[in-house]
Amino acid sequence: MIPKERGEGGYPPLPYHFMPHDPDAGFRVPQPPRSRPTVAIALSIVIGLLLGILCLGSVGWLMLSRHSGRALLSHLLSAVTGRTVSIDVNQPTVVDRIQRLQRLETVVYTMDKLVTGAKENPIFPDFLAGDRLLMMVHGEVVAGIDFSNLKLDDVRVDGKQIHLHLPAAQVFSTRLDSAKTRVYSRQTGLLVPTDPNLETQVRQEAERQLQEAALADGILRTAQQNAALTISSLLQGLGFEKIDFD
Repeated sequence: MIPKERGEGGYPPLPYHFMPHDPDAGFRVPQPPRSRPTVAIALSIVIGLLLGILCLGSVGWLMLSRHSGRALLSHLLSAVTGRTVSIDVNQPTVVDRIQRLQRLETVVYTMDKLVTGAKENPIFPDFLAGDRLLMMVHGEVVAGIDFSNLKLDDVRVDGKQIHLHLPAAQVFSTRLDSAKTRVYSRQTGLLVPTDPNLETQVRQEAERQLQEAALADGILRTAQQNAALTISSLLQGLGFEKIDFD
């Protein structure tokens, strides 16, 4: 006989049952909080803010340099660095810079107009010997100031103040737009041929009337005012703070 195994106290051992390990049972080890995504989001926000500030600063700098010229930039640099920026612009330099503008066109006057031209016979009526033309013209008159003959005596420089004598404004050109100019009507007498020179004469008359209308509307005064604004911007860019014209 094979002796039976006995447990403590001589009693037979209790049966052993194998229990499979349940991963969801028992105690769990707490996991550390996941902080990496939060750090990445915060870092992205900081980088975005820095890039936005850099872009806004660049745009602001470009606007200052474009609209205000070197005068405002010099003031800004002086405030940042604590240094004064001096611009030494003498009289010949100013005259040379203005002369480079040469024929400065400052205003363009446009107009549409009906112009009539006719040739009449002192003896026969128009339906027999007359020639009449009606033309719709579109033209423009260009005016400005010619700075090519500016003299040294026309400019006086005193530190950051400058006094400039502007030349008189003048009409540079009067021209018709052929693409928008056309003969509206033409009536020729029964006894005469069509005059080939009548259309040319009407065009010349249209240019004369166009220039006359532009002068009556004050094109020269407007040209003078616009030229003063253009020269003021140029001189402010050179560092002048007070500008006088006569």
